Amino acid sequence: MKLSKEEQAILDGAEGETKAKIMRTIVEFGDVFGAKRLVPVTHDGHLVTSFGIGLIKPLFRIMDEIIDAGIKAQKPFTVDPRPIDYKNVKCNILNKLIFSKIMYSQQARYEEQLKKIGLKNEDGFTCTCYHDEVGNVPKYGDILCWAESSAVVYANSVLGARCNRNSGMLDIFSSIIGKVPEFGLLTDEGRKADWIIEIKTTKLPEAQILGSAIGLKVMEDVPYIVGLDKFLGKKLDNDTKAYLKDMGAASASNGSVGLYHVDNLTPEAKKLKKTLIKNNAKTYVIDDKELQRVYDSYPILWKDKEAKPKLCFIGCPHLSSSQLDTWADKILAGLKENKKKKVTVRTILTTAPAIRKAFEKTDKYVALNKAGVRVSSICPLMYTNNPIAGKSPIITSSNKLRTYSSSRYYKDDEILNIITGTKKA
Repeated sequence: MKLSKEEQAILDGAEGETKAKIMRTIVEFGDVFGAKRLVPVTHDGHLVTSFGIGLIKPLFRIMDEIIDAGIKAQKPFTVDPRPIDYKNVKCNILNKLIFSKIMYSQQARYEEQLKKIGLKNEDGFTCTCYHDEVGNVPKYGDILCWAESSAVVYANSVLGARCNRNSGMLDIFSSIIGKVPEFGLLTDEGRKADWIIEIKTTKLPEAQILGSAIGLKVMEDVPYIVGLDKFLGKKLDNDTKAYLKDMGAASASNGSVGLYHVDNLTPEAKKLKKTLIKNNAKTYVIDDKELQRVYDSYPILWKDKEAKPKLCFIGCPHLSSSQLDTWADKILAGLKENKKKKVTVRTILTTAPAIRKAFEKTDKYVALNKAGVRVSSICPLMYTNNPIAGKSPIITSSNKLRTYSSSRYYKDDEILNIITGTKKA
């Protein structure tokens, strides 16, 4: 890798040993992937590591070293959701003991460390930092260094920013140096599509299952999706963005997709059209039968497959403001139709803190609380990632959560029917 004089000076220790080690890590990471240079990060950071797991002691030591050296991120950053919310996602005594004393024993310490090196604000804990209410919204062409998979694929695809799917800690280091290695999805060639995805369904596919199908097929490659605009239209309104958010998150978790293009819809596809498709691109046709095949392939990981669900998570990634409103309306309407006062399964809707705080001022929030539904900014994945909570029969409409936990996946309408009493799980 060819470094500028300024970059070489930092590597040689001109700005201290700690900064030299950070630069060395970034350079060696870039060398692995054949990067020829570093390029400036042009927008705020987003860190994937939001959880103070006691076992990851090296993380806390590195953070202390950064703080002791008087180093901060060049731009403010947001961070993934907190792993605990005792107020809205109640735990039994054993669960709380595991969370507070074992799993996330360093949470308070780590959050203080984040504040000292550049955390945007107290409401900066969300996996959907790109929502307007959160304020970490990259522009077309911005260079990022993020690691959160669902945020990376959204920024690349829906916003047209440029970001590789980086590792945790590299997002911190690049926020400090203000540079990132140029390779992969930061390059024009790296953003070209290896696959043509032909949508031949009779109706708009379930976003979560469509993303799952794409991710399982293309893995880390770039897909160019044709035929989806027939259902979504050619405008990126709030509903379409929410759909693409969920589709992208499923493709990133069920595979490793960091960028997709949608013909006539996403910004690069609108600008460059099918010149984005490589000459040797493969084709994958998705019809109703293929979606059903993918859906039927999901395993049920509950010990008792006939167990009654005890908890339902909706919102992984976090719900947008419009999605939160829609789910509230549908749940309240479903309960009224079924003559029920409360949901049949304890239900948690998760969204960004800023969106949650605004929603808490509405009548819908009060009505949901009376109906047994809570609104939280927790990370459902980190909540379920322990031996006790993980064994509980949890249902979800998130393919990401299904993939990373033992939670059982249902389509949106099926989840709604279960929690409002129309049918049993």
